[in-house]
Amino acid sequence: MSGKNLFERILEAHGISPAPGPGEPIELPIDQTLTQDATGTMACLQFEALEVPRVATKLSVSYVDHNTFQSGFQNSDDHRFLQSFAAKYGAIFSRPGNGICHQVHLERFGVPGDTLLGSDSHTSTGGGLGMLAIGAGGLDVAMAMAGHPFRLTCPEVVLVRLDGALSPWVSAKDIILKLLQIVSVKGGTGKLFEYGGPGVSTLSVPERATIANMGAETGATNSIFPSDEVTLRFLESQGRKKDFRPLAADPDASYADTLTIDLGKLKPMVAQPHMPDLVCAVREIAGLKLDQVVIGSCTNSSYMDLAIVARILKGSSVHPETSLVIAPGSRQVLAALAQSGALNDIIKAGARILECACGPCIGIGQSPPTDGVSLRTFNRNFKGRSGTQSAKLYLCGPQVAAVSALKGKLTDPRSFGEPAKVDMPEVFPMLDHLFVPPSDNPEAVEVVRGPNIKPLPRGRAMPEILEGKVLICLGHDITTDDIMPAGAHIMSLRSNIPAISEYVFSHKDPDFAKRAKDKDGGFIVAGKNYGQGSSREHAALAPMVLGVKGVIACSFARIHRANLINFGILPMTFMTDDELQQVQPGDQLIIEDMARSLKNDRTLRVLNTTRANSFEVRIDLDRREKDVVMAGGLLRFLRQRGA
Repeated sequence: MSGKNLFERILEAHGISPAPGPGEPIELPIDQTLTQDATGTMACLQFEALEVPRVATKLSVSYVDHNTFQSGFQNSDDHRFLQSFAAKYGAIFSRPGNGICHQVHLERFGVPGDTLLGSDSHTSTGGGLGMLAIGAGGLDVAMAMAGHPFRLTCPEVVLVRLDGALSPWVSAKDIILKLLQIVSVKGGTGKLFEYGGPGVSTLSVPERATIANMGAETGATNSIFPSDEVTLRFLESQGRKKDFRPLAADPDASYADTLTIDLGKLKPMVAQPHMPDLVCAVREIAGLKLDQVVIGSCTNSSYMDLAIVARILKGSSVHPETSLVIAPGSRQVLAALAQSGALNDIIKAGARILECACGPCIGIGQSPPTDGVSLRTFNRNFKGRSGTQSAKLYLCGPQVAAVSALKGKLTDPRSFGEPAKVDMPEVFPMLDHLFVPPSDNPEAVEVVRGPNIKPLPRGRAMPEILEGKVLICLGHDITTDDIMPAGAHIMSLRSNIPAISEYVFSHKDPDFAKRAKDKDGGFIVAGKNYGQGSSREHAALAPMVLGVKGVIACSFARIHRANLINFGILPMTFMTDDELQQVQPGDQLIIEDMARSLKNDRTLRVLNTTRANSFEVRIDLDRREKDVVMAGGLLRFLRQRGA
């Protein structure tokens, strides 16, 4: 009998042994949850709908890190709601400006071997600390906060073996960009990437977190590193030695597949517009003129990232035709930069310093100029995500970004000279007074709701005959940014689903919302990997409000598929990719005998009355998922069950 891998070790510690096979369901107990304000308000409203008096996890943290621009009352009202909710129901509240949830959670709360569920796709960052950290929709997180296990499909575990050590000027970002180049933005679907091999010990926890964070762009369920002496040193620097637990795979552990990356052969990499997997070596497109360089986001905003940037900038000046923007990942990072003097070097070089928040990554502030070229240390470069539809976004590591900012053009940093080196502080500044603990007298706390916080929408039970027009036909790799765009204005409506639904597909088809309402809903048709990217359940909630009844696609991204089911929208899969071309906008589709077909069959017959033909679609749902869809969503399903 073979030994256990890291995934199996954590399952075993949570009472699941032997581990289910790939594709089988798992009910995973959750130790910790995190929410952020862009998704957290809905998650809190959903928690309230469950009528549970208190958070049941070991730890739940409510972060404010997305909508900190506060250009109107809506964001501030959401923050006040979240703080009062946390006080009443037993969560820790991280105040606006305290930092990006993933960076802060890694610093102050992450525990090796624990399970973490977060209402943000980049919750996988915790895998850098040896956590089984998974992104999910807000309703799934609300369920976990209420004490329910998280239902997921068991992934295949793929070993990513790291050999050797990184060469000078090559960063951890180049490792994950290389993996994306190998597997693509679809290649991690149904998989968990476990990192091993001798190269792992050469990477710090922040470097591991960068890799685990951006593993979300492959579609993977999770990415995870062992917990070892490197992990111990990081936790000691955070004053959290007591949280250390060693965690390693057995030498004879088995894996579905193994990918090997020789760290010594990697070169500085860059992802080109408009997908994170369009990766090439920096030198292949070096010389590209840059209007903007932005360093930060949950991927590359640690102290180590920014201290290296400061060392590169020291004594120099940002190119006069390039704007350099830096957003530290947390107040702890900012304080450590100030203590070391690195912040002074950044200031003198001419960088623009932002609040410790997501900001430009989610299209809130610092949008590039028309047709501008922006080089970013972020995880996503989807078209329009920056707030400028015509901008071209490139993704890279901090060293490439800093050197390029000085040169005003994309530059291979290996041409810059002696590589910058910094040491991890032995002890980081502790700013835990900026967290607000829950109230000792929750009964006296009133949850404060502003006028933009609207009641939680409920789905409708599945009719016996599912019919409607094809509202839109789309291609492959449609992102949740395409479905429900980001940006300061739209994100201010996250707690007002009727208002935000007016913007569904607004960048793809400005008339979509009106057409959906005029046609009393209908169907969405799309290609492979529909719903990749963010965990934002608004990309399912808002279409539900518009009457969308089903989505027929060649394949679905994991989190979005779960969100569709949670809100009563039926995900259906074409039998072959070629059938995507046989359906056109405006076609009238009919699916009859829904109750019997969903209960007994693995396929459905779809009648296209406009073209006088029919075709079959797969319904890859388990029994409970079918019941949830038939009920009109998870909340209606639970209410019917008296849960």
